[in-house]
Formats: sequence, structure tokens, C-alpha cells
Amino acid sequence: MFQHFLQFSPEVAEAIAQKKPIVALESTIISHGMPWPQNAQTAKEVEAVVRAQGAVPATIAIREGKCLVGLTDADIDWLGQTKGVWKVSLRDMPYVLANGLAGATTVAATMRIASLAGISVFATGGIGGVHRGAENTMDISADLTEMGQTNVAIVSAGVKSILDIGLTLEYLETLGVPVVTYGQSAFPSFYSSESGFQSPLREDDLTKLAKLMACKWQLGLSGAVLVANPVPKQFEMPLDAIEQHILEALHAADAQHVKGKDITPFILGHIAQHTQGESLEANIALIKNNAKLAGELAVAYSKF
Repeated sequence: MFQHFLQFSPEVAEAIAQKKPIVALESTIISHGMPWPQNAQTAKEVEAVVRAQGAVPATIAIREGKCLVGLTDADIDWLGQTKGVWKVSLRDMPYVLANGLAGATTVAATMRIASLAGISVFATGGIGGVHRGAENTMDISADLTEMGQTNVAIVSAGVKSILDIGLTLEYLETLGVPVVTYGQSAFPSFYSSESGFQSPLREDDLTKLAKLMACKWQLGLSGAVLVANPVPKQFEMPLDAIEQHILEALHAADAQHVKGKDITPFILGHIAQHTQGESLEANIALIKNNAKLAGELAVAYSKF
């Protein structure tokens, strides 16, 4: 029923036919995360990191009524330069597809398309979650509800530090999503390897992590596995320093009446501007680090 919406790049089509390990990648980092040409360059570098681990990258986007599963270099350049690209979450997908619009996929939309394409591992920067003040705004990312039902392992640098991390972890527990931090017991918070919270689970062995994924889905337990991968130490930012920038960014967003899906890129842009690009450097480093782990995990999972 859904197959006619999927359009595979030659590289990804070959990987599926030959049952090679594949890693899905989101595309909002290209359209909404960085300026041209740094956005396209970073996206290509992230794909190269996946290939270096023995897996095939499948960056996902939407164009002309199709879900693109895998982008060519020309596609990445197009997405990086095109104005008015939609930031597509689940609620937007039918509208963007039906109207033939250009769309970059969020975590939730990328997960769904990856699952439809039969891809089990997905690398991103950080997931969305319960926003600060959600008890008043009810602002909870669709990333979480999608994680409760879609069988994809997500490798991220934890939960974005602009969110309420404690409530996000509670919500993931309610959804039955295993939260596993790789290589440490502390749960990371995107820019920092620390968050003030302990990880619900820890794993240091990739084979065991892949087996966890296989066990969950073979048992019929629907939903994602969240693999938290701390930002490399040399690029992380002090937790208290980044918290101060977040509070200032939230105040600025409130003063300018920024809401909904616009608030995350606004806050991340504000932080990048006020840290002289240090946060952007950390962002790029952690995305590449996640792509590396996701490539290794996809290779390990392909053996189950």
C-alpha cells in the first residue's frame, strides 16, 4: 500500500537487495540546522562516516510526492540550497506528500519512513521530548509517541538539553522504550556527556546491544530502542554553562512569541550565536560520533 511513496537511491536499493547493513539519517540538519554550504558538507561527511563502518547511509527527505530513502550528492546540495523546505513531522507528511512539496524529515518522520523501508538503525543528533513547561503548554515532541510504536533503534547524544530531560525519561519509561547509554552510566544531554540523571540502562558491548534489539522485537514488543551516545569529551560543553545559554534562549523565544516546531531551531541558533560557534562545533562532532556508532551497530545487528 505504501511502497509507491518510497523512492530509493541506487546505493540504498543495492544495499537492500544484497541485505547490507543500512543506517537511516534525518535531513533537517541540512535544511534547518546549518547555513549553506556547511550543511551539505556536514551531511556528506556524516554519510562517509557511516560507510567507513561498513554500512550504507540512507539520508531521508521528501520531494515531489516521494519519500526519498537515500540521497545522492546532488540531492543533498539541492536540499541544502532550496528555500522554503518544510520541516516535516508526522502530522505534516500527508500534506507535504500530497502537494508535492520539498520536505526535510524530523526524528519522528525519519523513523516512520525508515521503518517502512525496512531499516532498523537510525542516527541523529538528539531526540525531541517533553519541553520545559509542558505541564502548561502540553508541548511534547511527536518523536516520543513515534518511539513508542516504531521498531527502529535510534542512536543519539541523549535528549536535547533544551528539554525537560527528567520528564522525557519518565515518558519513555511509560512508553516501554529501553533507554541504553553506551559506555557510561550517566545519561548524556546533547552538548554535555552529563545531564544530572543516571541512565536507565548501560551497555558497553555492541553485540549485546544488537541482541537487545533483536530480543525486543522478536518478543513482539513494538517500539524503539534509544541508544544514548555521549558527545566526545574534547567537544563537550560544561553543563552549567550551556544551561545558562538555554535559559537566555528560552527567554528570548518567549519574548519573540516563538512556539511549536519553530522553537527548537530558534533556541539552537541562539545558543550557537552566543557561544561563538562552539555549540555548532559540538553539534557536528556528536552527529559524526553517532553516525559511527550507528554504522557499527547496524553491522552487528545484521548478524541476527
